[in-house]
Amino acid sequence: MRRADQLAEFVRDALNAGRNREEIGAALADAGWSGTEIATALAAYAESDFSPPVPRPRPYVSAREAFLYGLMFLALAMSAWHLSSLSMQLIDRWLPEVGETTNIFDLRRMRWSTASLIVFFPLFFALNLRATRELRRDPGKRRSTVRKWFGYVTLFLAAIGLLGDLIYVIYAFLNGDLTLRFGLKALVVAAIGGIVFLYFSAEIREDADAS
Repeated sequence: MRRADQLAEFVRDALNAGRNREEIGAALADAGWSGTEIATALAAYAESDFSPPVPRPRPYVSAREAFLYGLMFLALAMSAWHLSSLSMQLIDRWLPEVGETTNIFDLRRMRWSTASLIVFFPLFFALNLRATRELRRDPGKRRSTVRKWFGYVTLFLAAIGLLGDLIYVIYAFLNGDLTLRFGLKALVVAAIGGIVFLYFSAEIREDADAS
């Protein structure tokens, strides 16, 4: 039996036997359990006089949700990458450097990014809409561990992108390379990363408020 299961079973049996939470906490502390472990085990059961003890909802993992959120993450990442790439290619065409010409490789990259956006952005939109509808039907899905990981990993990568963009802008400024074209490209990265960061920050806050 795992330590967490052993502790949860003891707390349940103790509450069922009529022991109060202070007594249970003291007994567990004397036995060597940490304060965090004790608090977590006691919080797993609602504070009520109902017998047997009423368990609180717990996070869960679903293979189906792992597939859906994994596909959603891929669609979001590819959409952000190709939107950024296409935007930068367009900026290069609108603000060419002296002697710079558009070659067939640049045109192919633009077409590839456009094709990727046509596929991945609607896929992300459809999967995100589906996840939102499922949350409305069953708010308990906010406790999905996969959903939480998806949100925090996306936030982490968006934050890394924003920090990297800021560092590069400062470097270009110090190096004397801060041109209008460079500034527009940096703005594109900041806009895409900022939108993703703000959207998923709001999602995570909403999940926290609902829990």
